[in-house]
Amino acid sequence: MGEQLLLVEDDVEIARVIQDTLRQEGYGVAWATTGLEGWEDFQQGEYDLVLVDWMLPEMDGITLCQNIRWKSDVPIIMISARKEDADKVEGLGIGADDYLAKPFSLAELKARVSSQLRRWRRYNGLEEEAQQADYSNELTIDWQMERVFIKKEEVALTRKEFELLKLLAQNPERIFSKGELYQHVWQQPELGDAPTVAVHIKELREKLKDPVKTPRFIQTVWGKGYRFIGERL
Repeated sequence: MGEQLLLVEDDVEIARVIQDTLRQEGYGVAWATTGLEGWEDFQQGEYDLVLVDWMLPEMDGITLCQNIRWKSDVPIIMISARKEDADKVEGLGIGADDYLAKPFSLAELKARVSSQLRRWRRYNGLEEEAQQADYSNELTIDWQMERVFIKKEEVALTRKEFELLKLLAQNPERIFSKGELYQHVWQQPELGDAPTVAVHIKELREKLKDPVKTPRFIQTVWGKGYRFIGERL
């Protein structure tokens, strides 16, 4: 990694936790305590992502976000104790790419930073296809070797089960109907409401120890199909 991040946060304790967490992930993190200081730091340095608190002295987070956006397309994550939808809409409306409501988990922080940086690298043509992906609940998928691990123990999947998991995981949150999954994985036109897909999803869930009622990876969207909800780390 080695990407350079700018954190603009006036709460010392929160800033230290964020800074320590992200540095442990391999990022360089500069810290500014006021909006004005953050704006000056941004103009003087080169950053791959900016985390901005909403409430800041000297220059509030909204103004800082607007200033940054006029100058750069760098990813911005707005941090705020405000949880109302209207506040989130305002933050995203002025140019923020994501919104992180306090209090938040460190796992969520890392996931959102990683996600925005992946998009930024892809936008700049720097994204290389990773050989494997790690998800919450200790799921690892090795795309190149077509192997899957839970808690570092390999899960023996059939070719179709792996292709189903790959299609869902590489399109997170997208809902696929049974017909779409059949067409993509079996590469054949949909044949009515055949149980083929449902049977393979059931077996895949059992091998991933992913219960239907409290899914960690594959969620059933009743009447529509399935989607992958695993959180990438």
